[in-house]
Amino acid sequence: MKLILRADVDSLGRLGDIVTVKPGYGRNFLIPQGMAKPATKANLKAFELERRKLQEQADSLRAQAEGLAEKIAATPVEIEVRVGEGDKLYGSVTTANIGDAMEAAGVNIDRRKIILGDPIRSLGEFDIEIKLHPDVRAELKLNVVRHGGPVEEEVVVEEETVEAEAVTESVDAADAEAAEA
Repeated sequence: MKLILRADVDSLGRLGDIVTVKPGYGRNFLIPQGMAKPATKANLKAFELERRKLQEQADSLRAQAEGLAEKIAATPVEIEVRVGEGDKLYGSVTTANIGDAMEAAGVNIDRRKIILGDPIRSLGEFDIEIKLHPDVRAELKLNVVRHGGPVEEEVVVEEETVEAEAVTESVDAADAEAAEA
C-alpha cells in the first residue's frame, strides 16, 4: 500500500514522502492517526496544496522542542534515593522517577521520551538523553544523591575525631607516666 506521509514518522520517513507499507499498518494505524493518506492522484494534488501548512506546523513543533531542550539543559535535576551499605541503591532510578523529578523542577515531559541505556543503580552524576522531536534531543544533567544527605562522610569524620581523641589521650597518658618516672 502506497501512502503520502502527512507527518514525520520515526521508522518510516519524513513529511511528504511517498512510502510503501503493509496494508494493515496503513489502514489501522497511519491513516486513522492522520499521519498518512493513500497515494492517489487526487490526494497528491491536494497534498501539494496542503504541504506548506503542514510544513509550518512541523517547523513550529521543532522550534518548541528546541526551546524545551534549552530549558532542560539549563535545569539540572537531583533525585534523592535510599541506599544501603556501600552506597548500593534499593532498586534503581527509572524514567518515571526522572519524569517526576523534572516535573518538580518545572519541566513537564512525557517519561517515554526519556532514553535510559541501562538502569541507574549507583550514586553520582549522569547525562540523560531525552528525545523531544525526531530532530531534537536534549541532555539532562541528573544527580543521584543519598536520601537525607551525605551520611557516610559524617560517620567518617566522627570516627576520625574519636581516633584523634584516643591518640591524644594515649600521648597524654604516656607523658604523665614519663613525668612520674
